[in-house]
Amino acid sequence: MGQIVIIESGATKSDWRVLERDGRPIKQFHRPGTNVSTMQLEAIEDTLAQALRSEGLEQADGLYLYTAGVVTEEISARLKDYIRRISQIREIDVQNDLMGAARGVCGHSKGIVAIMGTGSNTCFFDGTFVNQRVYSGGYVLGDDGSAAALGKLFLSDLIKGLVPESIAADFARGFDASYAGIVENVYRSGAPSKYLGSLAPFVLGHYAHPYAKDLIERNFQAFIDRSLRHYDTASFPLGIVGGFGWACQDIFRPLCEKAGIRISRFLQAPIDGLCQYYCQ
Repeated sequence: MGQIVIIESGATKSDWRVLERDGRPIKQFHRPGTNVSTMQLEAIEDTLAQALRSEGLEQADGLYLYTAGVVTEEISARLKDYIRRISQIREIDVQNDLMGAARGVCGHSKGIVAIMGTGSNTCFFDGTFVNQRVYSGGYVLGDDGSAAALGKLFLSDLIKGLVPESIAADFARGFDASYAGIVENVYRSGAPSKYLGSLAPFVLGHYAHPYAKDLIERNFQAFIDRSLRHYDTASFPLGIVGGFGWACQDIFRPLCEKAGIRISRFLQAPIDGLCQYYCQ
């Protein structure tokens, strides 16, 4: 019985799982992340090639890659062709991260899907295809409900002097709270979204304070109002994928219940659900 390789990749790291066709795990490991929107395709191809060679996976039965930024069939076809050239893998599928989240959290069932991690995204999954009715917009134009959006809201208040003094002082003890430092990290760093998202645990740590509670809940309410209401939440449940949503489920769930949104499950990472999907 042959092996299959499932790869679920974010911007920071990619999660690799190698399974027997009957679902028995063989091994799992991490490699650098891939994102077609922010990386050259050549760099992504190099990452794939190095992992396949170092782990001896060039002759696997199937490889299923999910990564952000696969927005056209041409991108998918190029990555498939490259994998075929460097391996003897017979069955290859390349999809974007939204399809990975949908298959991971819904399996073969219909449902509304939300990614809530460093960034955020939504879609409706009919059991086979993804229908995206509202676009994320990224950390500049959108990403409501995400860790990066929360970090951006907090920093915006901080530089305007709107953060309570006790919280601002606590932040300065662990972070560069200078205006110059904030501007440098947001506008000149190589990964501003990652920086903004890294501030979310600090804000969540102050949830007992009315200021932080309001900020966190406003971020989630914006996600409900601006993204989730585009979908038929009265008829279909919501499945949530991502570490930020997982960490905040006790906060997010009551807001959804108040809005009449039924949550089917929270999944910290889609890879576990994807392993189930391919072995059913």
